[in-house]
Amino acid sequence: MFTGIVREVGRVVSVEGGEGGIRLEVEAPSTVAETALGDSVSVNGTCLTAVALSGDRIGFDVVPETLSRTSIGRLSPGAPVNVERSLRVGEPLGGHYVQGHVDGVGTVRAVAAEGEGRRLTIDAPPALLRYLVEKGSVALEGTSLTVASVDDRSFAVALVPHTLAATTLGTLAPGDAVNLEVDVLAKYVERLLVPPSR
Repeated sequence: MFTGIVREVGRVVSVEGGEGGIRLEVEAPSTVAETALGDSVSVNGTCLTAVALSGDRIGFDVVPETLSRTSIGRLSPGAPVNVERSLRVGEPLGGHYVQGHVDGVGTVRAVAAEGEGRRLTIDAPPALLRYLVEKGSVALEGTSLTVASVDDRSFAVALVPHTLAATTLGTLAPGDAVNLEVDVLAKYVERLLVPPSR
């Protein structure tokens, strides 16, 4: 479980492997100091298990299922990544409940200045847009954000200067792929109200 409050911007050190799975190594000194082998760590919104710790680096094994559902396989050495260690009992929940289970990949359609911040418009799969509501929550690259608007093709979020400085979202440009996780509560409500067909 995560909050979507990015604690550190790490850097990809290496990506080894292929379609059958990769070993991802990330440099994230602050996160390493609070991580043990087997702990869950969110990397760009994807919950990964720490399988190696060395100095200021964390190693993760990324399986085909994760590669097929996220943008993790598109990372290359030197790329910045949003990093958050898992939530611990008693810590404040500053964002919203984020599982690190990416629901799909969206594409940045537009980036526009908005005062001192920025407005991002993201094209998203229809299957995910159904769970988004204006002023509801969404995790974008592991960052907890409020939906500013939504239509039948995309949604928009407004980024304050702190978010631009403390995450990788300030580097996004049209055409970039982004990991999306909708609010898990919306999915549970749908399941309760609309039983699956048999």
